[in-house]
Amino acid sequence: MKIKTKLRLGFGFLFVVVIFFGAISLYYMNKISVSSKVILKDNYESMKYARVMRTILDDNELPLAKAAKDKLAAQLHLEEKNITEKGEGEAVAELARAFGELTTPGLDLTAQRAAVRRLHLQLRVIDDVNMKAIVRKNDAAQKSVENAATYLIFAASICFLILFSFVVNFPGFVANPLREFSEAIKEISRKNYKQRLEFNGTDEFSELAIEFNTMAAQLNKWENSNLAKLQSEKLRIEAIIEQMQDAIIGLNEKKEILFLNKVAGQLLNLNEKDIVGSDAMELMKRNDLLNRILQIGNTEKTMKIYADNKESYFQLERREIMVPAYEEQDEQALSETRKTAGEVYILKNITKYKELDEAKTNFIATVSHELKTPISSIKMSLKLMDDERVGPLNKEQQELVQHIKEDCGRLLKITTELLDLSQAETGNLQLNFVKSDPRKIAIYAMDAVRFQAEQKHIELELISKNNLPKVNVDTEKTAWVLVNFLSNAMRYSSEKSKVVIQIIEKEGNIEFSVRDFGKGIDEQYQKRLFDRYFQVPTDGNNKSGSGLGLAISKDFIEAESGKIWVESAIGEGSLFCFLLPIAI
Repeated sequence: MKIKTKLRLGFGFLFVVVIFFGAISLYYMNKISVSSKVILKDNYESMKYARVMRTILDDNELPLAKAAKDKLAAQLHLEEKNITEKGEGEAVAELARAFGELTTPGLDLTAQRAAVRRLHLQLRVIDDVNMKAIVRKNDAAQKSVENAATYLIFAASICFLILFSFVVNFPGFVANPLREFSEAIKEISRKNYKQRLEFNGTDEFSELAIEFNTMAAQLNKWENSNLAKLQSEKLRIEAIIEQMQDAIIGLNEKKEILFLNKVAGQLLNLNEKDIVGSDAMELMKRNDLLNRILQIGNTEKTMKIYADNKESYFQLERREIMVPAYEEQDEQALSETRKTAGEVYILKNITKYKELDEAKTNFIATVSHELKTPISSIKMSLKLMDDERVGPLNKEQQELVQHIKEDCGRLLKITTELLDLSQAETGNLQLNFVKSDPRKIAIYAMDAVRFQAEQKHIELELISKNNLPKVNVDTEKTAWVLVNFLSNAMRYSSEKSKVVIQIIEKEGNIEFSVRDFGKGIDEQYQKRLFDRYFQVPTDGNNKSGSGLGLAISKDFIEAESGKIWVESAIGEGSLFCFLLPIAI
């Protein structure tokens, strides 16, 4: 039998029980209503007629007036039509005879009074008869009500027992199979694909159980067929991670150790078998290197770690593991999102590259230092050749000497920048800190480039207060940074334009800025402006430098505990700024 048919039969049975109980209730309520109507109608009317006639007799003097007689006759006539009880007819007949005597013409007063007494006597008899009838009928009605209540209570009890049994047993018909299905689905979610359901019958639950068993069998088959493959892939991935030369540490979303390879175990002095599954937050309290790795996170700075019997350098990378997740937005749509499933920390050994970089820096420093002396000698020789006391030069010779001077100046600038860069990279940068007036630093830098500005007819404008707080810096290095900013600004500015130098006090710091109104710098190049050897591509009209000026400027400013940055937009010019703390 189908579930729909069973539900219809069950609710049909409930409907029949409700109709049966309602019919019994209506039957007995009708009987009680009929009994009440009999009590209230017939006897009440008789007693009312008797009361009216008594009132007429009491309120009028003998002999009675014609109006009083007519009223009395009307009430008597109504009473004669409403005789319902045994003995009431005789009393009404006597009442009619007494009324006839009372209305006889020429009757003396004494006879009239006797007739009135007889009238009162019969009226009392009528009241008595009807009152007893009311009491008798009331008792009968009360008994009928009690019987009806008994029958109704009995019927209600039977209906209650039937309905209670239905309420207790019938929901189990649907709930019990659903509970079995729920338990079976939970087992499937726990990957227990051997779970089966057994239902006897031909209803929908039996059909659903057959489909469920088929699904479980297919899942079990799929699990068995893919388990070996998954295990093989897992072992392959573990082997790849284990053979990698970089140290790798994996955490799940609960900050528990998922894995770490051999290199990581050696660096951390930990055994993989002992710590996999451990809480990383607790473990880092006992392992300083792990604490550094988890606290630092992702950084561009290198970590110095003692490994391979020497000080080695490692670059730390942190990568978050994201897995797809599906969220139900409405009844017909699913949205794919991504949630974190943990994180991986990778320590790349860059010792070899660090050593090569140091060798490169030392080589550049050596070459630059060796080149600086002969270049200075060449400049001195050119200066002597340009002196007329040595001998005059023709026009072509003067032009050649001038070109050689420019090239020597460019070479000397590059070698100086390379020396400064090598000092910054090796940590040997020498700074002479003194408390300096920011305005004087700016004026010093402006004087250094004023001749260059006059050649291009560029106006230099300084905006600052006269009483700015002093900064504790190396005056020469800071002025060199401003000179570099100004040289770049004038190089990329058109003739007869303006370059603005502004100095302001800002939240306990002094901010220096140089603004030009050239074509600006594309956003894609702004993040790399302070990288070494990087040069913004030009259209060929502007001679670019070595690509070291801004990198060295960044080293100088950061060595003075400052901050340097650029703001620019195409067509709006550029704003180069650096921030230095106020001297205490």
